[in-house]
Amino acid sequence: MDSVKEQDSAPAAPVLDLSDLQAAYERTKKFIARTPTVPAAGLAALSGRDVWLKAELLQATGSFKLRGVLNALLQLAEPQRLAGVVSMSAGNHASALAYGARLAGTRATIVMPQYANPAKVGATVSYGGEVVQTDRPLAEVMTEVQDEHKLTLVHPFDDPRIIAGAGGVGLEFVEDAPKLDVIIVPVGGGGLISGVAAAVRVLSPQTRVIGVEPAWAAGMSAALSAGQPVHLEKAQSVADGLAAPFAGHHTLACVQSWVDSIVLVEEQELVGAVGVLARDAKLAAEAAGAAGLAALLSGKIDIEPGASVGLIISGGNVDPALLASAVTTAY
Repeated sequence: MDSVKEQDSAPAAPVLDLSDLQAAYERTKKFIARTPTVPAAGLAALSGRDVWLKAELLQATGSFKLRGVLNALLQLAEPQRLAGVVSMSAGNHASALAYGARLAGTRATIVMPQYANPAKVGATVSYGGEVVQTDRPLAEVMTEVQDEHKLTLVHPFDDPRIIAGAGGVGLEFVEDAPKLDVIIVPVGGGGLISGVAAAVRVLSPQTRVIGVEPAWAAGMSAALSAGQPVHLEKAQSVADGLAAPFAGHHTLACVQSWVDSIVLVEEQELVGAVGVLARDAKLAAEAAGAAGLAALLSGKIDIEPGASVGLIISGGNVDPALLASAVTTAY
C-alpha cells in the first residue's frame, strides 16, 4: 500500500459498497466476536428515547479496530506478510494491529505518541507489537520506519479494507437491533462511521447516521468545511481514540455521501458520559466509546422523544483513574 506522503489526491466517490463489507465480514468472522446488541433501560429513562447499545468494547483488544485490521492483514501478499507491517496510533489501532499481526503470521511496528496511555502501550507490546514512541509528528516518523525497513502500511482509518472491516459493526447492528431511527457513531479519522454508514444506507435507509467528534479534535468537521482533509495543528482530547489529526480522503468521501451530520461534544460531556455508562449501563467505556452517549445527553442532536436510538460503544480501554473520577461525578 502507498505511504502516507503519497496519499495526496482525493477519490471522487466512496470506494466500497455492501458487497465489500460482506466479503470482509466473511473473511474475518472466525477471528471476530459478534458483540452484543442490548437495550439500555437506564439510558432510555434518562434520555426519553428507546436506547440500544452495540457493545463493541467487548471485541478482542477492546475496540472495533480489530475488524478492519484483520481484513487488511488477511489480504497481504506473501512478501508483505514476511516483511511486516507498520502504522501509527494513539492506542486502540496499535493493540489491534499487534494482535491481528500475530493471528495473520506477520509482525507489526506501531509509532505512538509519547503521551499515549501507558496501558495502551503495554497492551500493544503484550500482543507482540514493536512500539516506537515519539514527540514528533506520527506520520513523519512512521514513513521513516516504513522506508527504512520496507514495511507495508496498514493505515489506522483511510484504507478501503479498514473501512470495509469496520462495516461489520453496522451489519450486525442493523440485523440485531429493532428498527432504529438514529445511529450515533464516534468519529476520529472516520473509519468506523464510514463502514457503519455504508451498511446502514443500504440495509436501513430510513435510519439517520450521526457522527460525534470532540470539539478539540474535530478533524472530520474541518475536512467537511474545507472540502478536503485538513491537518489540525493540535488534536488532543480525553477521548484519545478520537484525536486523529486529520480525516482521510476515503473517509471524507464516505461521510460526505452517507452521513447526515456531525456534532461536537465538549470534554466534560465526554467524561460525564463515561460515568453515566458505568452507572446506568454497567459498561466501563473509554471516553471515545462514550461519545455517542455524550451527544445524546447533551441535546445536540434533534431526536424526537420516544425515538429509537442506537449507540456504538466502540472502545473499552479506559484509564482507571478517569473511570473512577467519571463515576464519582455521575453519581
